[in-house]
Amino acid sequence: QVYLAESGGGLVQAGGSLTLSCAASVGTPGTFALGWFRQRPGKERECVSSISWSGYKTYYDDFAKGRFTVSRDGAKNTVDLQMNSLKPEDTAVYYCAAGRTPNSVELFITAQQYEYWGQGTQVTVSA
Repeated sequence: QVYLAESGGGLVQAGGSLTLSCAASVGTPGTFALGWFRQRPGKERECVSSISWSGYKTYYDDFAKGRFTVSRDGAKNTVDLQMNSLKPEDTAVYYCAAGRTPNSVELFITAQQYEYWGQGTQVTVSA
């Protein structure tokens, strides 16, 4: 079983920055892809970024490229999402997710591939 808890959301002005953190409690051996998703009001959940268990492979959706950075601390079992140059359209509930992988370099980019989800953290960007 894997438990995920997000933190770091809040209210920020456009152009500002936030860092979201996800603490993972992994009670089963294995490797996992770790992802950040978001759900904007009236929209479907979408992938923001993902990272392999090894941390060497990362993925960013087009809207996140150049503005967001994902990182993983294996010792602390955390995965962070540094978000810069935030825009009002980034307002959403952000979720951390984990999905079991056969190796440490694989990652997933669709919500269906992830088995475990956190409760989400609200990010609001004011104009």
